[in-house]
Amino acid sequence: MLPTTKYAQSGDIFIAYQTSGSGPIDIVLAPGFISHLEHMWEDTRHARFFHGLESFARLIRFDKRGTGLSDRSVGFPTLDERIDDIRAVMDTAGSNRAVLLGMSEGGAMVQLFAATYPERVSGLVLIGSYSNAKTSIPSYKDPKLAEAQILASWGTGASLPDFAPGLAHDLEFRDWWARFERLSASPSAVIKLRQMNSEIDVTPILPSIQAPTLIIHRVDDVRCSVKNARDMAAAIGNARMVELPGKDHLVWLEESGIVLAEIRKFVDTAPEPVEPDRVLTTVLFTDIVDSTKRAAAVGDTEWRSVMDAHFSLARSLLRRFRGREVKTLGDGILATFDGPARAVRCAQAIATGVRPLGIAIRAGLHTGEVEIREDNDVTGIAVNIASRVSQLAVGGEILVSSTVKDLVAGSGLIFNDLGPRAIKGLEDDLRIFHAVLDIRS
Repeated sequence: MLPTTKYAQSGDIFIAYQTSGSGPIDIVLAPGFISHLEHMWEDTRHARFFHGLESFARLIRFDKRGTGLSDRSVGFPTLDERIDDIRAVMDTAGSNRAVLLGMSEGGAMVQLFAATYPERVSGLVLIGSYSNAKTSIPSYKDPKLAEAQILASWGTGASLPDFAPGLAHDLEFRDWWARFERLSASPSAVIKLRQMNSEIDVTPILPSIQAPTLIIHRVDDVRCSVKNARDMAAAIGNARMVELPGKDHLVWLEESGIVLAEIRKFVDTAPEPVEPDRVLTTVLFTDIVDSTKRAAAVGDTEWRSVMDAHFSLARSLLRRFRGREVKTLGDGILATFDGPARAVRCAQAIATGVRPLGIAIRAGLHTGEVEIREDNDVTGIAVNIASRVSQLAVGGEILVSSTVKDLVAGSGLIFNDLGPRAIKGLEDDLRIFHAVLDIRS
């Protein structure tokens, strides 16, 4: 009997998911760029792999927003939204902590989730995955050719050689694959997903991953470069890499026995997770431009009124964008966010919202590791960098580090590249971007 498809609500979006098996651990499987929960059971290779995972774990699978049985018309899904979807599925399925298994593009999702919510991740398994799409996936270097091929042949199974050349001549599997394409996403949706995925680069956050990590990759993977997988293994502090021969990207289908054995050994021997003392977060600093001059011009009483209105607006917008106020700093705030796109949009909304008060703010943002102290204050190099970035801003600017810019792929946010800048405390210059103000915020 196949598992029942259920739905988890993530904001206004509904994410389809299934649970099966009843092992002592939870495994949350994040699929590649397309999937279909129910159709995947109809292929014996996929079913064999899923049943194998069920033999030692409770398996939680889902279709990403925009694909399969999840809500389709969702625009460009950001990494913020995608990790929100993982959290929504885990919460709805009653999973407090799990091993996250990311396949292909799903690997970038779970890497970011593991760094952002380390208390919810007991282990990380990355199969045929990557951290930087442009350097790892050759087909992303010629998007126009790929898009033309999608428009001409999507739904026919013509993409199979790009994923599993070893199965391309298996007519039964090719027919299954053709239907898989049609059920998982439309041609226009595939093009949008490719555009978003091509911008993915979570490389800067890899050292922040604390969970023990298993990386499985084919040496000659036709889809994703093994070099990028090796770079991931080197960057993640507690990672082990297993390299397998062959070209097929879908290694879990043809080598399911080896892959399952490695995963089972990994979850059996992984050390008991400890409560994390640091997390990945996006840090926001704001302050009012020329506040001293403005206060002198209007007088103390009126200035207090302006400041009260400013802080009231900022706190309202922090709640809207799920930010956490750490503290006020004179005429500004220090806040943290679990999603960089939300942090940028919050800064934009504050900048727009204070204009009627006759003031302007400047802001700086950086994503990195912070330590949360017992008094709920935050410390660490990421806090220092965000502060330095904010000090570079002038005249109402919102500046972000290259790390923030890289992590908001698909968000629709617009940035102007200001080039590398010297940051006190860093040996190398940091590339800085100006977030163009969104007048709709």
